Amino acid sequence: MKKISFYLLAAIVLTGCGNNDNKSKSNEKLSGSITISGAFALYPLTQKWAEEFMKVNSDIRIDISAGGAGKGMTDVLAGMADMAMFSRTVSAEEESKGAWKIAVAKDVVLPTINSSNPVYAELKMRGLTKDEFRKIYITGEITDWKQLGMKTGGPIGLFTRSDACGAAEMWAKFMDGAQEDLKGVGVFGDPGIADAVKQDVKGVGFNNIIYAYNNQTGKIQDGIGIIPIDINENGKIDQNEDLYSDMKFLTAAIAQGEFPEPPARPLYFICKGKPENVIVVAFLKFVLSTGQQWVEESGYVKLPAATIEAELNKL
Repeated sequence: MKKISFYLLAAIVLTGCGNNDNKSKSNEKLSGSITISGAFALYPLTQKWAEEFMKVNSDIRIDISAGGAGKGMTDVLAGMADMAMFSRTVSAEEESKGAWKIAVAKDVVLPTINSSNPVYAELKMRGLTKDEFRKIYITGEITDWKQLGMKTGGPIGLFTRSDACGAAEMWAKFMDGAQEDLKGVGVFGDPGIADAVKQDVKGVGFNNIIYAYNNQTGKIQDGIGIIPIDINENGKIDQNEDLYSDMKFLTAAIAQGEFPEPPARPLYFICKGKPENVIVVAFLKFVLSTGQQWVEESGYVKLPAATIEAELNKL
């Protein structure tokens, strides 16, 4: 599990977490800490927000751990973390246990393939439909590329996530399934599944944008290819579906509603009940205001202004 700590100096009074009854005193400076656990999808952006928050605040420690959306939700509901990074729909059961959500950005789960796979060149031209993905990942009817009538055949080496995570849940939901329905060898974490695909010429998996692309260049990571989604199901990738060569093309399409949702999805922070901890509230307000300037450069999609205003009103 990845873990990183930042020390931040607050010009506000901090106390406990979640529904803590301690209140701030306007003229008093106190140090404190909060913990954030959960989705790999939101981890890099949360790091960036914390780093920038650090520049204007200190004497506050923020511990950030990436271990999957499921772990984040478990940690928050058990009182082991103040916030969870979350990357799927919050269930009614989770809400009944006190899960309170606030949307902070968007991204997408992308089907990936080893870029040296001989079938990749043809896939870039024809893509795969939702039903074809379903027959590969959910029903297991398709195990070899030749079953799709492609010029180049070969076995499909599927990878999926072994941890309870938003990426797997949303990728499965795109195909009208659930994470437990996904076929493939289980691999822990977003970085893990990207590495598995890179190391296996037959490898096929799925990743969030930030792990499929090089954030510095905006290009697809070396060793990885993106399997285009044939959205209109006409057997080829039309110009308006050819979105993958540059990360900015893709994020712009998501922002404009031109990409299916799922696998595009909002990203959330989760608390147990509406947060009363003044550090948590201050951080969330920062994320939804000043912090939005780093969303796109970090490889994510900004929320519409109306959505941001609505989320701020929750606080």
